[in-house]
Amino acid sequence: MKIKVITLLVLSLTAFAFQSMAQTEVINLWPDGKVPNFKTSDIQEKSVTDASGILRISGVTVPTITAYIAPKEKATGAAVMICPGGGYGILAASHEGSDFAKWFNERGISAFILKYRLPNDKAMTKQHEVPLMDAMQGMELIRKNAAKWNIDPSKIGVMGFSAGGHLAATLSTHYNLGARASEQAKPNFSLLIYPVISLSQKISHGGSRDNLLGPDKSEELIKYYSNELQVSEKTPTAFLVHTMDDGAVPVENSIEYYLALKKFKTPAEMHLYPTGGHGYGFRTEGKGSLANWPAALEGWLKAMGYSK
Repeated sequence: MKIKVITLLVLSLTAFAFQSMAQTEVINLWPDGKVPNFKTSDIQEKSVTDASGILRISGVTVPTITAYIAPKEKATGAAVMICPGGGYGILAASHEGSDFAKWFNERGISAFILKYRLPNDKAMTKQHEVPLMDAMQGMELIRKNAAKWNIDPSKIGVMGFSAGGHLAATLSTHYNLGARASEQAKPNFSLLIYPVISLSQKISHGGSRDNLLGPDKSEELIKYYSNELQVSEKTPTAFLVHTMDDGAVPVENSIEYYLALKKFKTPAEMHLYPTGGHGYGFRTEGKGSLANWPAALEGWLKAMGYSK
């Protein structure tokens, strides 16, 4: 009898594991192989997990999205495309990616981690265009497959951390600009966590600006990618989190974006904390009131009808 019970337990756990695995799918952003702005190079993608358990991916030249689909019995129809940070030099793919995908799934929200190309003039032309191209393509793919993944096309948002926050804000303000403008690429909301918003010398994160723009740091491009200057009446609502002692990305980035949304009477919610630094994700132990920010996000998602 004991052996039978153990066998049944193992089979149940195995079935659960396969069920969990079935919820995850990796999709090439450009499945036809025609990756825009692509240049042949010897750059190779590398993944390294550091001593603190953070997965860092470098040399990304083949972009993907990894789908974490919410269980049908929990699904609310909402979805979030997650853009990890890393200064446009690496992707912090675990504590600013998969950790949050699982958190969203627990709340009935499907999540998609965007592994966007990292700007590099050796591997691409007009490198500053490339992350936004990937983000727009990712959003369009999610909408195109909304029925397959049990998603409401009007409940698809974007989330970004640090430089990934810059990409999320760029998607929110530039989806309708330029030759590749697309309403299908518009996020319905944005979640911006200690985001780089501006490329202006005064408040920008210099590394993100330099990595994105490369050798072309014209005033025209700096202004174009300073997202506080590109907010319009069409920019979607936002939820922002930042700390006053952020030594990497000044808190003014979130403040300026919030004020720009306010100017156009676009609803937004911002949470500023006195201490906590930068790059924490869920790792808020010992950081005072900052530990409350995930609960604040959960409350906002419920209020907006994206989570039960």
